[in-house]
Amino acid sequence: MRHTGICSRTCGRNSFPMPGEAPGAILPSPWKDFLGEVDKALEKPLEIHCVGGFALVFYYGIPRTTGDIDYYTAVPADLNLEEMAGYDSALHRKYKIYFHRVTVTTLPEEYEERLSEMATGQFERLRLLVPDPYDYILSKLQRAGLKDFDDALYLFRSRKLQSEILRERYHRELRDYLIGPLEQHDATLERWIEIFESAV
Repeated sequence: MRHTGICSRTCGRNSFPMPGEAPGAILPSPWKDFLGEVDKALEKPLEIHCVGGFALVFYYGIPRTTGDIDYYTAVPADLNLEEMAGYDSALHRKYKIYFHRVTVTTLPEEYEERLSEMATGQFERLRLLVPDPYDYILSKLQRAGLKDFDDALYLFRSRKLQSEILRERYHRELRDYLIGPLEQHDATLERWIEIFESAV
């Protein structure tokens, strides 16, 4: 399933520092408390495909602060997650954390086959899934801002990624789905790869 679009964030947010931890480590408060309440409210299993600062900090260990949980999609999609735990919900007001659906990103076609679970076994019905590092970097190309590049550089260097795998996956699974001039996205990827390789 392809989810694309454009959005912008205009509201302020609170930030909580989060240490880089092992994928199965216990989430710190207030995150574990917020997600625990979401889990208890669920009537059936729910998968959330996390992107953004929460997943980057908790799963990949990037030094960052964040005050929300960005997600690409939720499965099944019939639950109104924004109403339950989105901006200005009761849970947001209680914990100062909220879910935010990101639509200014596009992930590779087969990214779901490469998802990894974070906070494994800590919730009954809720599963938090994270894209692999190549998919994460490619998801940054649609917007390609300075922070997107910094995140991509961190992942490339810390995970010792290979340029050819990144380039091949871009052409095979992502390029045809991007919005805007494809030549511009091609140039962005090649410019990033040149910097990635010079920084290794």
